[in-house]
Amino acid sequence: MNELFRFPGAVRHHPAVDEWLANEPHELFSIARFWFNKFRNCGADVNEIIHDGCPTACVNDAAFGYVNVFKDHVNVGFFTGAFLPDPTKLLEGTGKRMRHVKLRIGDDLDPSVLGELIERAYRDVKRRL
Repeated sequence: MNELFRFPGAVRHHPAVDEWLANEPHELFSIARFWFNKFRNCGADVNEIIHDGCPTACVNDAAFGYVNVFKDHVNVGFFTGAFLPDPTKLLEGTGKRMRHVKLRIGDDLDPSVLGELIERAYRDVKRRL
């Protein structure tokens, strides 16, 4: 599986991403901001873009993750999630490639576990380039 989802318009810091992350309800967008910043901090080669209405993180132009806010939860998603090791079984979805983690206010999630998934997704896409 070497096909990657590419966004040639991705840039280092896209102002539209910050606008999106500043939305309401504050509690859910706060969760989304926290996790999208984890994507941003994976490396100097991380770029971003708004795709399908939500912030998407790329290694250069190859998408590796996104956040999206819904009525009562936040999804932290991975473009190659079906191929990532997930020993704690956080990933949801049945698609050919993509998976996500669903977060709700008050969830008791060890942040290091999701942080490691983000790092794995980054390294996975970087390796495929």
